[in-house]
Amino acid sequence: MSDLYVAAGGGGDPIGTLIAARTITPDPAPPLIATYAWERPEVDPTPGPLGERDFAGLAREAGGAAAFTPASRARLPAGSTMPGLAGDLPARLLLLDPARGLSSLAQQVAATARAAGGRIRVVDIGGDILTHGNEPTLCSPFGDAFTLAVCHLTGIPTTVHIAGPGLDGEIGEQVLLERLTGHHSLTPSPAAASAAAGALAWHPSEASALWAAAIHGARGTVRTAHHTLRLTEVSPRLYHLPLEEAIGHNPVAQALLDERPATLQAAADLSHRLTGIHGLDPERTPAARQDPPAGGTAFLSQDGVVKTLREAAEGADHLTLRYAARTLGLTWTDIPALRDLLDTDTPLLRIT
Repeated sequence: MSDLYVAAGGGGDPIGTLIAARTITPDPAPPLIATYAWERPEVDPTPGPLGERDFAGLAREAGGAAAFTPASRARLPAGSTMPGLAGDLPARLLLLDPARGLSSLAQQVAATARAAGGRIRVVDIGGDILTHGNEPTLCSPFGDAFTLAVCHLTGIPTTVHIAGPGLDGEIGEQVLLERLTGHHSLTPSPAAASAAAGALAWHPSEASALWAAAIHGARGTVRTAHHTLRLTEVSPRLYHLPLEEAIGHNPVAQALLDERPATLQAAADLSHRLTGIHGLDPERTPAARQDPPAGGTAFLSQDGVVKTLREAAEGADHLTLRYAARTLGLTWTDIPALRDLLDTDTPLLRIT
């Protein structure tokens, strides 16, 4: 018997979900993690989440779920980090395919959870799953709301876990702490965070990297691709609350359950109506600060890079690797070479 972990938002959330699983369950076996293949435009230029038809080389798990392997590949022009995560995370990584709508995905999740024999544990890195829909910095409420509605429809006991309150930059730490009043938290060990080190060495995730860094003791301000955030004594915590309470915070999840839209597009339209944010619109990515250097990192000097990044930090104590690469005109695939150039293996770059 094992629990089914659901990475609420896709992207880099499976990385943080692994850390959560290592904290919640003492079982040393690789956890079962279901995730959307829903990534930033710099990884996947196609809009919306990818489904089974967008991949070659998927395997099958008990219950019929599609599973990623290191040999899986996204069909061009789509792109995905999921095959890489399947190779570098000590977990069994399953694909959540929402293409056929809410009820179909609920049936898929229910079959997988029943085959595993445990409960469902939804993990959200940052906490925007508890949105009220009107926060000024909210930018991606749809996927999390869809996940809550799906898990409710399974009828299987479900717990929602909030990792690193505020670390996704969408809802402030203090606001989330008010919404989590009365709920207990765990603090992952550095060993739990280290289980994700292989993936964080190259993945452009920011929220999961921030959480891992906080668990390892990092504190202070961090410049990310879109925000400057602060790592505090609260940042390493992992909170949990009942599914129905999380749904009670989330008006999009409530409306999805009330209206039961038949298609993913209709569900996204509902989210747009309530929040002004359409879940299937691509993220608006600001341009890099300078032209990409010829040959990637090959012609960059360590001293020049450090000077440029210190200026780009604008007084912050740390930078995310994603922001550092963008600042230098590099792509996320250059992150390992940038780490080598700067001789660092930490989740964030310390500037001060």
